Amino acid sequence: MPNITLPDGAVRDFDHPVTVGEAAAAIGAGLAKAALAGKVDGRLVDLSYRIDADAAVAIITDKNSEGLDILRHSCAHLLAHAVKELFPDAQVTIGPVIDSGFYYDFSYDRPFTPDDLALIEARMGEIARRDLPVTREVWPRDKAVGFFRSIGEHYKAEIIDAIPVGEDVSLYRQGDFVDLCRGPHVPSTGKLKVFKLMKVAGAYWRGDSKNEMLQRIYGTAWAKKEDLDAYLGMLEEAEKRDHRRLGQQLDLFHFEEFAPGSVFWHPKGWFLFRQLIAYMRACQEEAGYVEVNTPDVMDRVLWETSGHWFNYRENMFTTQTEDERVFALKPMNCPGALAMYAHGLRSYRDLPLRMAEFGKVHRYEPSGALHGLLRVRHFTQDDAHVFCAEEQMEAECRDVVQLIFRIYKDFGFEDVRVKLSTRPDNRIGSDAVWDRLEGALAQALAHMGVPYALFPGEGAFYGPKLEFVLRDAIGRDWQCGTLQVDMNLPERFDIHYVDSGNQHRRPVMLHRALFGSLERFVGILIEHYAGAFPLWLAPVQAVVMNISEGQAGYAADVARRLQNAGFRIETDLRNEKINYKIREHSVHKLPYQIVVGDREKAGGKVAVRVRGGQDLGQLSLDSLIGRWLREIEAKAGPV
Repeated sequence: MPNITLPDGAVRDFDHPVTVGEAAAAIGAGLAKAALAGKVDGRLVDLSYRIDADAAVAIITDKNSEGLDILRHSCAHLLAHAVKELFPDAQVTIGPVIDSGFYYDFSYDRPFTPDDLALIEARMGEIARRDLPVTREVWPRDKAVGFFRSIGEHYKAEIIDAIPVGEDVSLYRQGDFVDLCRGPHVPSTGKLKVFKLMKVAGAYWRGDSKNEMLQRIYGTAWAKKEDLDAYLGMLEEAEKRDHRRLGQQLDLFHFEEFAPGSVFWHPKGWFLFRQLIAYMRACQEEAGYVEVNTPDVMDRVLWETSGHWFNYRENMFTTQTEDERVFALKPMNCPGALAMYAHGLRSYRDLPLRMAEFGKVHRYEPSGALHGLLRVRHFTQDDAHVFCAEEQMEAECRDVVQLIFRIYKDFGFEDVRVKLSTRPDNRIGSDAVWDRLEGALAQALAHMGVPYALFPGEGAFYGPKLEFVLRDAIGRDWQCGTLQVDMNLPERFDIHYVDSGNQHRRPVMLHRALFGSLERFVGILIEHYAGAFPLWLAPVQAVVMNISEGQAGYAADVARRLQNAGFRIETDLRNEKINYKIREHSVHKLPYQIVVGDREKAGGKVAVRVRGGQDLGQLSLDSLIGRWLREIEAKAGPV
């Protein structure tokens, strides 16, 4: 009879087999009421799962991340159930969990409208209130195929038809609705109380543009109403911060149809871009990097050697010359860095060699995937490649991680999460090499006391990587920096260094980007700051305005003195009312507004307003400059 070990180490003995739900009830009535599913020996299961041998058991509630995913997955089935009741001719396909919610794809003979979504959401609520039991059934594969074909669900039949002959499949039933799913699910529809349908979009069946265009209905689901309200509030705030709208409002950049996925930078936006490069250049020089530059177009032979031609060809722009040589616009900077390293024999005294490059890369992204600055085809990476001896690898990894955290802090990102992505199925190099590389990254983080999440199988094809995820001002996560360790490309390019014993040895190569894409990082900064950049980063730091024509000369002199001190200043000497000028420049989100009238002119001072409306009163220029220098020294500063 089973002994059940709970997460706190306590053991419960039973004299007969029990379900997970019965085990929860034996622990306590409150837990049984809150239970959504269970985890038995590490595997998520339904509450109806029968335990007949000793096992480690955890009860999953909506306080667990797994519980929230189960709620969302069950809501996807609830959505499909509602659609089938309202639109019986619609065919259901798949409905997975995604960040913050779920979706379900449908085949239907007309587009769903906003009114349809309202009806579907209302029907979902009605089905939830019926509190229908959700039960798991295991069917033979062929029986399941026949069932779904008999009810006209040809997409479901196609999915099951791809399962090997002889295997059983699991289905879930709630009322009259039956759906294919591995589960687990909530025990009844009554557990689904907090959800909202968000939008409908197009999606090709199996993601292939040659197949039928389906309709994808997106929804969100939460454990508590206040969580849903907070999420919707975040979305509303995110819409206000949309970098595409602010980019237009602040005159930073635009896009054109004749250059899809490529940015037209306006002067203020280009200043932001150059400011990122200048900042990173200074940090890299301090950290011992040298800056290089490599060609944008290189022969396919180089990309075949690197493996990109075989692993990344569909994302590369290529051209062919009259002599039939095939060239590619570089999608990555690594092969160029390897060619740079290989130009001349290196000594152990040259290592570690840290080569940085602000390299332009080009990647083909489907037009539907392009999204402002966040997803482009032509962008600049703050790439660096560190060549080092194997015994230097861990220390170099630690130095890169420290540099990343320091840089993100300067931009106002204090909450940074680290992901360790390990070997994918499609990879180059031996398992022994991957063991050493994954171990170096894990040990570097462990020695620094940096927590990380493990993501098996998500490394690059040539090596494992660390990914750095920033949490912005409204709680959204952005994956930016990466650090990858690589012994495979040095072998493919056959590069060496001469060690102290005059022997040729293979270096380790670290691939490192901190901003990632500079274009994307600008977009993230715009949304993080809602366009209200800190003083050190703002393209224009202040505007000097006169109240009347009599102070125009003094205002121009103040602007010149601040410009000579190194600040980026504009003037507004128009014959307009000062309140009108203040309101107009507030739209541009400048960090400071400086007003001069007769009193300021007579006293040799200025009246200073901080973005957001705070009035600092009259200050001398020396006091104002001192304040600004301190604020810039603090980097992120007040917003």
